[in-house]
Amino acid sequence: MDHLSTTLSALADPTRRAIIARLAAGEATVNELAAPFAMSLPAVSKHLKVLERAGLISRGRNAQWRPCRLEAGPLKEIADWIEHYHRFWEGSFDRLDSYLEEIQNKEKSDDA
Repeated sequence: MDHLSTTLSALADPTRRAIIARLAAGEATVNELAAPFAMSLPAVSKHLKVLERAGLISRGRNAQWRPCRLEAGPLKEIADWIEHYHRFWEGSFDRLDSYLEEIQNKEKSDDA
């Protein structure tokens, strides 16, 4: 699986997206990340492993703590990929605007 697909697959799960959103505010321990979810710590750890394999998070070591932090690089890759489609939609809307303006002008000239 290519890197973009691995990243998108990791973000397909709402729990993992919530973890990413939490880590955007700063480092957190597994217990802190698990607090809002009604799931076991091993289940949260599985989600963290998926995010870590995708390169979206990293884990440090501070005594017995292993704080998690966001690694935003893969998100930039997704943003770049989406930007291509953003330009496509923007161009489509510009053409639609022109078409609608042309129709309105034609209706005005027909009414006159």
